[in-house]
Amino acid sequence: MSDNSKTNAPIRLTSLSHGAGCACKLSAKELATVLKDLPLVDDPRSLIDASTKDDAAVYKVSDDRAIVATLDFFTPIVDDPYTFGTIATANALSDVYAMAATPLFALSIVAWPRDPDMLPLLNKAMRGATDVAKQAGVFILGGHSIDDAEPKFGMVAIGEVKLADLMSNANAEVGDVLILTKPLGTGIMTTALKRDLISEEELQPAIDSMSKLNADAAGVIQKHRDAIHAVTDITGFGLVGHLSNMLETSGHSAQIKADGLPVIPKVKELIENGVIPGGTRRNHEAACEITQWSAEISNTDQFLMTDAQTSGGLLIAVDPKQVDGFIQSLSDAGTLVQAVIGEIIPRGEHLVNAVK
Repeated sequence: MSDNSKTNAPIRLTSLSHGAGCACKLSAKELATVLKDLPLVDDPRSLIDASTKDDAAVYKVSDDRAIVATLDFFTPIVDDPYTFGTIATANALSDVYAMAATPLFALSIVAWPRDPDMLPLLNKAMRGATDVAKQAGVFILGGHSIDDAEPKFGMVAIGEVKLADLMSNANAEVGDVLILTKPLGTGIMTTALKRDLISEEELQPAIDSMSKLNADAAGVIQKHRDAIHAVTDITGFGLVGHLSNMLETSGHSAQIKADGLPVIPKVKELIENGVIPGGTRRNHEAACEITQWSAEISNTDQFLMTDAQTSGGLLIAVDPKQVDGFIQSLSDAGTLVQAVIGEIIPRGEHLVNAVK
């Protein structure tokens, strides 16, 4: 039995985990150590694999069609189990949308305490997951569960895409405008909740962002396919980390303008008060190796750019000649933000140049 059952106090899911959401990911450096001597994939049907650090695997199944497959799971990022389920599912499906693919179905990944008090909470998490999957037009067809003292929840998400429509984090071009479709700061906000520094009500803007599917942005990308050169979603490695994957694969650098970054309310104040997740600190350490921070960029701006996001927005490299129409379409589709945050520039000494 959990201790909470003795006091009838609600069980706080975040109190049962060592971290929160995608901030629990292994760092890029740690993953490189793990993967360094594994054999490369040698199959012409494998169009995108782990070697390009893209959002999902892509496997060709016919002359004009491919399957897109991804999985994501993490420790509780909020205390409410229903909301945890919605966020985990939106986060997993985001990788499918980043490839301009259509989700087909999902499978649940569950690690949960075998505790009578905890099982009803898992039911609520599954209900949240089911509701978001329904919004995406897919069913959760099954899954796998294990007993674990620290709760974890997520999804395998499977989609399909016409090869002519497939997007990846590669092929960004010099001059492309970088657009972000959700505000930054979810890692900071959820860490503040875990530390009892903000209420669930104050967290609500972050919850609204994390629970929202990226389906609207993906639909606009499909309609403006000729204007879009590269796409990725922003999750555990933060804005700079996921942008750097796009830049490495495309062979260019980027300039990011701190003043153009969309931010969830209270985030900068929390950073200034020392609320910085461990995953964000690891991201910042890695970012400093590839980023030129201008003198005007504060530590607050740096941690915002490297904050470990959960179910973040899509980062899209758009042809500058077509950017106005694309931004209008994003607005019409209902994306949370349509923020121009920078541009692709010729490859320089640093992958990322951060300016005010």
